[in-house]
Amino acid sequence: MYRKVEDFLTDWTKSSNGTVQVLESLTDDTLGQAIVEGHSTLGWLGWHLATAQAYFGSLVGLNVKIDGDVNTVPQRASQIADAYKKAAESLKREAEQKLSDEKLEENVDAHGTPTPRGALLRTLIDHQTHHRGQMTVLLRQAGLPVPGVMGPTKEMQAK
Repeated sequence: MYRKVEDFLTDWTKSSNGTVQVLESLTDDTLGQAIVEGHSTLGWLGWHLATAQAYFGSLVGLNVKIDGDVNTVPQRASQIADAYKKAAESLKREAEQKLSDEKLEENVDAHGTPTPRGALLRTLIDHQTHHRGQMTVLLRQAGLPVPGVMGPTKEMQAK
């Protein structure tokens, strides 16, 4: 749980930059890559990360702008990456302007459960890290380069 806005912003900047690296590794023709038929695709996961920022933001009282229809996955990888970047910057700006250390400790309604804003923001980052990890597996499966978001990849170590 975050108790200091500055701590959240530091983590958000690092986490969102890592997600941008993954999203910028996507290609239009690999957006349909799934681990097996019927599971989440690279395109769906990327779009989910772009749009989830507005959902989590709304829970904590932030108005995060999303470019596009949240229910329709774009057909171009660049659209997903661009929408993510804009939403991430919107979330950061909103947090800087509207949150305080005291507000992070205040409970808000999270589907009927009183939850501190700081805990929901931690969940946002955990949620993003989870799906970003799924995407790195799918990137490798699709034959795309895997960025070293959390450390060097196998390819980076081989150089």
